[in-house]
Amino acid sequence: MHKGIQIGAKPDAGFDDPLGMLKDCHRRIENFLNVLCVVVSRARGRGLTEEETSAIQAALHYFRVGGQRHSADEEQSLFPRMRAADAAARFEEIGGLEHDHRQADEMHRRVDALYSTWIASGLLSSKQHEELATAARNLGQLYERHIQFEEQVVFPRAAQLLKADALAAMGQEFKARRT
Repeated sequence: MHKGIQIGAKPDAGFDDPLGMLKDCHRRIENFLNVLCVVVSRARGRGLTEEETSAIQAALHYFRVGGQRHSADEEQSLFPRMRAADAAARFEEIGGLEHDHRQADEMHRRVDALYSTWIASGLLSSKQHEELATAARNLGQLYERHIQFEEQVVFPRAAQLLKADALAAMGQEFKARRT
């Protein structure tokens, strides 16, 4: 259901490439989001299989831990440096991205609660299932737009604006969040 290690896949970026790490995280977000969306569409009206339960638990855990760390990497390390690097520039878009993070957090809480209910009770009501399907779909749409904007606009701008020492400091902050 969810992807494991892929032979021949490009290795993840390291702390010396914080922008690459953010992109790698986007791929994990897309993968785990796909799990959330696929399972809700396939398992309507029945209990989850052991494989589905395992995949969902991995996805929910990722968003509780890795997703929160990713938002912190952007909001505490990347966005402040971008604002500081070009005071004349108006980074209204960053405010929009931070708002997206708050919206995603709310959606994740609801998706997490509904999937947790499904796992614990073995079944969801039709109303709960529809709510979960809608929430997962909306989360997917939010992330699709959010990730596209970051990768096409924000990260290239950051690569131009931020000097090597700022990127190195970001990488160290990312590392500290993971230890």
